[in-house]
Amino acid sequence: MVLRYLEILEAIAETGTFTSAAKKLYMTQSAVSHAVAELEKQAGTALFERFPKGVVLTRCGASLLEESRSILTACRNLDRRIHHLEENTPVNIVSSITIASFLLPDFLREWKAMFPLIPFSVQVTSAQTALAVLQRGHADIAFWEGIAPNGNFHTIRLGSYQLCAACAPSFALPAETISADQLCSYPLLLREQGSAIRDTLDNTLALASLKATPVWESVNSSALIKAAEAGLGITILPETLLSDSLLLKKLRLLRLEQLKMENQMLVLIPKDKYMTKPLRLLIDCLQSKYPSPP
Repeated sequence: MVLRYLEILEAIAETGTFTSAAKKLYMTQSAVSHAVAELEKQAGTALFERFPKGVVLTRCGASLLEESRSILTACRNLDRRIHHLEENTPVNIVSSITIASFLLPDFLREWKAMFPLIPFSVQVTSAQTALAVLQRGHADIAFWEGIAPNGNFHTIRLGSYQLCAACAPSFALPAETISADQLCSYPLLLREQGSAIRDTLDNTLALASLKATPVWESVNSSALIKAAEAGLGITILPETLLSDSLLLKKLRLLRLEQLKMENQMLVLIPKDKYMTKPLRLLIDCLQSKYPSPP
């Protein structure tokens, strides 16, 4: 089946003659006649009733034209859009959970205000999974937290956050400052393995030959905060996520003796990634908002 033949079928039906259809499509009449002959050969039936002053579709011809219209409409729509494919291509973003909880929404709100017609999608997952999604080519850009991973990436630094220990004011502790060894002896409410927060905690404790064994493990930081507010244990989370509970005095911070835990927040872009116009605009906006230090 040749798409041009369907256009010819439509033009003949609309104009009523092979000659008029040829003029409409800037073709010769013989080319139009040849196309109709080929279509009728493929269909195994006549598609037009021939009369001295023109032609009319047979029932088979009308049926073929009816089925062809959606194809022709789709092709014409694509023809109109083909020169603007990049502008209409969504930017696929993958983000670690913590960045998606407090930094990414505000940035995307600002970006959407500047470029309301550019579509985008966001997948939120653990830092470990986010990197795998980016490396498989299922995302254009990743918002990552932790230590910059090995790989062929361009990076944009968004900032950093400190990890803090917090518990309910009523939670029984002998002192406001506790050691790493003491921390591990209390019930811990922790993010899941593979998250940047948990990886940083585990790596920090490993340097002291210690290991955290949580009594509550969750991908949801809000669930950990609620559990800590209920007095079920100590949680380790970014202070940004704890701020509301601290302000309302539902939680209190603990000082960790000689334990400093910090995560970088980065944007990762594969160096060999083809830059569509929307992706380039997004990166330019990020670089403008988060310029590299001199």
